[in-house]
Formats: sequence, C-alpha cells, structure tokens
Amino acid sequence: MSKIIFFEDRNFQGRHFECSGDCPEMQNHFSRCNSIRVENGCWVAYEKPNYAGYQYVLHKGDYPDYQRWAGFNDCIRSCRLVPPYNGSYRMKIFERSDFGGQNLELMEDCPDLNERFHTRDISSVNVMEGYWMLHEHPNYRGRQYFLRPGEYRRHSEWGGASPTVGSLRRVTQLD
Repeated sequence: MSKIIFFEDRNFQGRHFECSGDCPEMQNHFSRCNSIRVENGCWVAYEKPNYAGYQYVLHKGDYPDYQRWAGFNDCIRSCRLVPPYNGSYRMKIFERSDFGGQNLELMEDCPDLNERFHTRDISSVNVMEGYWMLHEHPNYRGRQYFLRPGEYRRHSEWGGASPTVGSLRRVTQLD
C-alpha cells in the first residue's frame, strides 16, 4: 500500500499527516511542511490546494528538509499518488500552441532539450504513453510539471507560467 507522511518540522519532527491516496486539501492537517517520508509509491506534492502551484515528484525515501525535494518553500497543500505504470513511454512536444510548429517525439529522458530540439519553447504536448515530468531548466532543475497521458494545447494547461522547458524525464516507479 502506498504511503507518504508530511511533517511540520525538519528531520521528521512535529505534527504529521499520513496519506495513502490523492488528497486535494491538506491545510487542516498541518500549517507547513519541512520534511517528508515516502514509505511506498511515487507521489506528486503541490504547493497549493487542488493540485496547483509548484510541483514535486517524490519517490520512496526520506526528505529531511524542503531543499531535499527541490522545494521553493515549506508549503505543501495537496498531493497525488502516481499510479503504478510498467508500460512504454511516448510523448510528442510542439513549439507552438495547439500542436503547431516544429515537433519532436520522445520515448526517453532528455537532460537538455535545447541541445536535442534546438529550442526551449514548448507550447503544447501530447502525452501518448506514461507519466512525464517537465523541468524548467536543463539537467532536471527548476520548476517541475507533472504530465499524465493526454493533450496539453498550451503551457498553462500543465501549470507553466511560460513555455520554457529545459529538460524532461519519465516518471518511473523506483521501489
């Protein structure tokens, strides 16, 4: 069974909240989040309620402070379990909104999108298979955007403030 535990203080101290499934609103359970323990499963934690704001993919393990999960602050307000997936991975990225302009189909991680695609502007995406994480900067750094299978006609549909994407990777189960 999947399980994640959120702690108010660093090093797994203070009030805590255990979760075994999607939770769109966690503000009633704790006021801040400074450490996380993922006992099982792969999770996406969100800065705001209803799966909005900064996003963080968390695999099995301990995160004793928010910098360890690449957090921008100590605010986590919702979380979602990534369903187990053992199939293939395939997505198509497009330079312009509504699947226009230059495009590239990917089935593997890409640490530097500009090097491979010759642009960092990705305005639409069609995720055909698997779960993917877009990163704002090369080498999987910066803001993260979790994508489920489906069509994203503009960057705002995956939560992006701009179409800038530096790298992308498949979300795989590690435990």
